[in-house]
Amino acid sequence: MQVTETSAEGLKHEFTVTVAAEDIERQVAERLAELGRSARIAGFRPGKVPLTLLRQRYGRSVMGEVLERAVSDSSAEAMRERNLRPALQPKIDIVSFNEGTNLEYKMAVEVLPEIEPVNVAEVKLERLKPEVPDDEVDKALERIARQQRKSDVVDRPADKGDVVVLDFAGTLDDGTPVPGGSASDYSLELGTGSFIPGFEDQLVGVTAGAQRSLAVTFPADYGSTELAGKAANFAVTVKAVRGVAPQPIDDSLATAVGMESLDDLRQAVRERLALDYGRMARQKLKQDLLDRLAERYHFAVPEGMVELEFNMLWRQVEEERKREAQAGAAATGALPEAAAEAAAEDAPAPAGEPGDDVLKAEYRKIAERRVRLGLVLAEFGRAHSITVTQEELNRALLEQARRYPGQERQVIEYYRQNPAMIDSIRAPVYEDKVIDALIAAADVSDRPVAPAELFAATRDTDDAAGPDHAQDENPSA
Repeated sequence: MQVTETSAEGLKHEFTVTVAAEDIERQVAERLAELGRSARIAGFRPGKVPLTLLRQRYGRSVMGEVLERAVSDSSAEAMRERNLRPALQPKIDIVSFNEGTNLEYKMAVEVLPEIEPVNVAEVKLERLKPEVPDDEVDKALERIARQQRKSDVVDRPADKGDVVVLDFAGTLDDGTPVPGGSASDYSLELGTGSFIPGFEDQLVGVTAGAQRSLAVTFPADYGSTELAGKAANFAVTVKAVRGVAPQPIDDSLATAVGMESLDDLRQAVRERLALDYGRMARQKLKQDLLDRLAERYHFAVPEGMVELEFNMLWRQVEEERKREAQAGAAATGALPEAAAEAAAEDAPAPAGEPGDDVLKAEYRKIAERRVRLGLVLAEFGRAHSITVTQEELNRALLEQARRYPGQERQVIEYYRQNPAMIDSIRAPVYEDKVIDALIAAADVSDRPVAPAELFAATRDTDDAAGPDHAQDENPSA
């Protein structure tokens, strides 16, 4: 094998590689001989088939297999001899090859940059330690109690706090049906403000079997531009009125949710809130760590990796635009859920928005930051021999499968049969372990805070960085 480096500019290297014809022929002959030991051809015993016949029957496919392996092996050897670590698969272009002649190809490859070790001890971080106040526990118990309320059909006019079961259909002043503005057997609690302003107020006092024509006006800032500020009329039929009985916050509430006592429920709620706040605090600490690392590292990154990351981010932007456009009236939550979902199905996709060039430039910077941070984390993990154990991978796979109740076995089997999908589970587990190791080695001070301060700190971080922070969830994936 002869390797000539034809270009070396930054992280990009180009080579011309020549594999001798005799090496190609030797590998072809070895592979044909291997096939001959098991090949079954009429008139010949296994292992006794002449090489010329094997070449005639299998030569073309064997040659393709040998060429593919020759390119793979020689390109890997060329990079290994020069201590190059490829960032992505090298680009291969065959220059020339005919049977009996040398194989010559060009190889272009981007390599990983050299990264200085992370001196984590110099990184100063503040870890917020959220406390769970009693009033937050009380509010959570009130929400649980509200969800556990029971309702029964009552023979009286509806009042605020009651649930009315409705059929309704809406039309605009010109007779056009309101997109998504119809539903059957829809349960609405009066006084919640979940409908268009004025809708619920007109239902106070109705009785089962009543029919009403409700005139409303969509708010000027309504999420659907085709409905914003427009007047509409809803034909409503009341199917039933249900009175809602309050659920006291006592041991009966605990029993309703499978707990033995109110004290046990209160403790479970406190622990759940502490867990939720702890996740937020860790995410804030992680983002601060990534910001400190981003401030310290400014090395060039492989353009191919940046392009892949940018394409993924931009697809997310376009998918989000499509979801927002299809949401239509559901964006404000003013229409009932069933009607809003129907409206979303009919909403047209938006045309291209102005300013995409500016937005793409911003997201390309985000992609570059993510790639750089990912390389820094990967280098730290490699230097400290951080790996994902099979037990950790199995645990993560089980957690993923639990998101699909009743289909856990199929999900696990699907992942195990698709190595790329397994890698998508391994990556965030690996990143969490690297982040934990970095935090453990950094100069971290703890500060107790109230939940409101934690929420504000998290919000301020996102607002200060724009979309950047929102995209740093998995920089090493």
